[in-house]
Amino acid sequence: MNIQVVRPRELGDSERARWRELQKADPSLDNPFLSVEFAVAMDRLRDYVRVAVISDGGRIVGFFPYERHSFGIGKPLGGFLTTCHGLISVPDLKLDAKALLRACKLSVFDFDHLVAGQPTFTAYEADVRPAPVMDFTAGFDAWLEQVKSNSPKNLKTVRYKERKLGREHGELRLEWASPDPEVLRTLLAWKSDQYRRTGRVDRFAQPWIVELTDMMHAENSSDFAGVLTMLYAGDVPVAGHFGLRTATTLVGWFPAYDTEFGRYSPGIVHHLQMAEAAANAGLHMVDMGKGGKEYKDWLKSGVLYVAEGRISRPSPSAAVHWMGRTPFNKARTIVMDRPSLYRAADRVLKGFGRVRTSMQHQEPSNAVSQEPTGAR
Repeated sequence: MNIQVVRPRELGDSERARWRELQKADPSLDNPFLSVEFAVAMDRLRDYVRVAVISDGGRIVGFFPYERHSFGIGKPLGGFLTTCHGLISVPDLKLDAKALLRACKLSVFDFDHLVAGQPTFTAYEADVRPAPVMDFTAGFDAWLEQVKSNSPKNLKTVRYKERKLGREHGELRLEWASPDPEVLRTLLAWKSDQYRRTGRVDRFAQPWIVELTDMMHAENSSDFAGVLTMLYAGDVPVAGHFGLRTATTLVGWFPAYDTEFGRYSPGIVHHLQMAEAAANAGLHMVDMGKGGKEYKDWLKSGVLYVAEGRISRPSPSAAVHWMGRTPFNKARTIVMDRPSLYRAADRVLKGFGRVRTSMQHQEPSNAVSQEPTGAR
């Protein structure tokens, strides 16, 4: 085995074609966050992006995209922004994981959305979790029947609110794959408001993430594209979503809605209509990602699996990293495993967001903010 580390932008046409070939050959890799286009886009914006090109007998057998931070700390490509990462390779490729880290000049590699069961990393999986999906391989109607079976009451309630929204605010219309950048701006403004309102970090306060989203929105090939959907009541946008797709899978990324229409549950109404549009567009699946949102349980018709874990080589930086991350990871796992704790944590964050917003509104106009611009 030979491992060469390069920037994704340095990959030639034949290497990019090989990446796509390997990805298409393995259904477990059918995720746009594993696509070469996403790696190249990240590399344009972040200096720490790298890819290990793995060859055997002169033929490329795998690619390992990652981020290399200070002191050799390795992170998955896209980090907290993505819901899937791993090794893009021939089936059943098994490398010495620590030798891979050594070649990548990493002392540690932490993962939390790794494609489960990859032989190189299996021994380091500390936990494996389900990621709910909407599966349309048997057709949209079959999926809808599964949703009805999951929770007839929920589906009936959402359909009632859908009709009520249309009656009171105008006929509903879903726009699939909108190319309009202004529509994207509307969605991102809603999402920023949601982050602040719920006490979470506003990702779009970071200009590079906005730029990445714009770059992804401009992508449109048969194998990879950004997909912007927007639900309208009459001519008024009420809920939308921006995600990425391969030829057959759409991955959930940034859903949001206008809170003025909150009583109609526009986000769920949008998801139902987006599912139908995705199936009509020839997609086989919408990957909703792991997480504690209850709506995923009754919209799902299948699951994929992603793993959490850690690989390290003996070093001071790996030890410090372990001390800093392990308590947080354990606490997160405990909360995610218990729906009551998850809901309680969500309420606390939302309460914090409301208090913070209220305090901001009460500040005199000439007040000096104590928070630096762009602080997380």
